[in-house]
Amino acid sequence: MRQAGKNKTPLGAKMIGGVVVLTLGLNAMPVLAQSSSAKLPPILTPPSAQALPGMPVPAQPASSASSPSAASSASEAMPASEASPASAASESEVTEAPEVPLPPEEPEPNLAQRMDLPSSGAFDMRQTYAKEVTRRLNVPLADQQAYGRALQHALEANGHADLANEYVVMVDRSANVQALFVYFRAKSADAWSMIGASPVATGRPGTYDHFITPTGVFQHVPENMDFRAEGTLNEYKIRGYGARDMRIYDFGWQDGERGWGKGGKSPMRFQMHATDPEKLEPLLGIRHSKGCVRIPSSLNTFFDHYGVLDAQYEARATEGQSMWILKSTRRTTAWAGHYLVVIDTGREKRPAWSPGPNAAARAKTPVGAETVD
Repeated sequence: MRQAGKNKTPLGAKMIGGVVVLTLGLNAMPVLAQSSSAKLPPILTPPSAQALPGMPVPAQPASSASSPSAASSASEAMPASEASPASAASESEVTEAPEVPLPPEEPEPNLAQRMDLPSSGAFDMRQTYAKEVTRRLNVPLADQQAYGRALQHALEANGHADLANEYVVMVDRSANVQALFVYFRAKSADAWSMIGASPVATGRPGTYDHFITPTGVFQHVPENMDFRAEGTLNEYKIRGYGARDMRIYDFGWQDGERGWGKGGKSPMRFQMHATDPEKLEPLLGIRHSKGCVRIPSSLNTFFDHYGVLDAQYEARATEGQSMWILKSTRRTTAWAGHYLVVIDTGREKRPAWSPGPNAAARAKTPVGAETVD
């Protein structure tokens, strides 16, 4: 995450209609693009859509996809251990975004949607997730179903009620959850089925330049071109975007709720990315970022290799455009998706399946940890 108008921009080349945006500390590393599809094993039956108690469904703002980042009106309880005192910095220091937010782009169909492929292979991604993603959450079936209903509620509120036959990534930014889920359904009449879940870290309020992660439905489009981490260390010996070659998923300028001073909203660059694997990844599970979504490095590699959110990127590559961010070694799934969804369930108690970092991990929080995205 970076705040508009600040000079701490990450270094990395992003080409959008001839305009070059420079980002600090990171270099773009072009690779060749090619496409492929996954095998098609037997389908797993999605869980029932029967209503279950135990988890509130969040009330999402009825905004369009062009401004999906309005923060949830539900308040979050913030443990004192997660936040430091708010800075008295003047709101006049916050400037407007140097870019006009992009209008929603017409989503291009993925391979499965174009070819009307059977959805059995999409559910097989569960086994791949379990095998390749090292940090996972064992979510009970009842909560899987409840989060599936919450996902549908968020999609309906943003005009995507019939979305199907593609993966969707969802994050619960609730202070007592801090989890990411991958969902899929074959048809719009089906219930959403969970593919896998992992701990994350979202925006921690209470410190200057820290935003509360925006809620909404965010489209992943090449106009906000992703880039890759260089893996360099900052002055505190921390790799803010993680190890070299980790992909930074860029969702463009969004209105973020300031977590310092008198609050209010300002433009922030909303991203999903890995973090320092040794020093900060052990802290996933609590709010700790400056507004972006931090994910485990193995999950970052999983998303990148299988193109879980790359439907629009692959469509451009098929048209002959140079999508340098896509690796030549990738195996993009036929059910690639378009959207990251962020909700806030406002859960008052932390569920047993989503534990926060233990005392040993917290005790090893490095000096300067609050200075990275």
